[in-house]
Amino acid sequence: MNPLPIISDLNSDLLEGPVFDSKESLLYFVSILDFLVFCYNPSTGEVLSVKLDSPVSCVFLLDQKRVMVATKNGFFKVDFNTLQKQLAFQMDIPDFVRYNDGIRDSEGRFIIGTMGFPVIKDHIGKVFSYSEGTYKVIIENTTISNGLVFSQDGFTLYFVDSPTKKVAKYAYNKDTGDVLFLSYVITFMGESIPDGMCMDNEGMLWIAEYGGGCVSRWNPENGQRIEERKLPCPNVTSCCLDNNLNLYVTTAKSNIKDDKYGGRLFYIELN
Repeated sequence: MNPLPIISDLNSDLLEGPVFDSKESLLYFVSILDFLVFCYNPSTGEVLSVKLDSPVSCVFLLDQKRVMVATKNGFFKVDFNTLQKQLAFQMDIPDFVRYNDGIRDSEGRFIIGTMGFPVIKDHIGKVFSYSEGTYKVIIENTTISNGLVFSQDGFTLYFVDSPTKKVAKYAYNKDTGDVLFLSYVITFMGESIPDGMCMDNEGMLWIAEYGGGCVSRWNPENGQRIEERKLPCPNVTSCCLDNNLNLYVTTAKSNIKDDKYGGRLFYIELN
């Protein structure tokens, strides 16, 4: 059975970046081209939103309904208790790129990639590491940065540059925040393009398949595809796990005439 959208009136071109706050039991996600960041309370059904001033790419958890939100024009602290926003910092990025996927490391650094905008261009993106007013590039020559995920011990960083159709594995130095490329551990052979991803409690990767209409589970140790869960729309953009180890999944609209579910938020029960 295909899952149905959990918020019926949410109609976005491009939903992305779901992050579940396990302490507060809240889900955050963004509508990139609508400049919106959302806070969804699964227990009450309440949906709060704050509009920023440029494309919004991802959310980093802070505390007590407060998050850091990456936009093209900088990183904003957003307080969902008051629905207020405040510019926190910006890095020196060209006008022809925007931020895309991101994650925090165990030491609190903000790790985030860039991509061409409004036109996607090959190899003009980078992955940055930001901490306490200083930042540096840790991965060069990317095109569409997606799927930044740390291993459970924090010493391995998995990364998707979507057009490569591969998941790369990097050794991660917690002391310096530097990375060392080790290998490609997963390769997509079909029409699907790997997008956002998350790691489950067994160390397996759940990967959103853009153009493939599913999320799939992979073993990063041997590159094997374990299972998939289908969705009723082709463009699946990202996913995250909640406290019950079930999946929240974001999607985007497509050019397919009968695609009435693209751009919605879904919930897939795995347990």
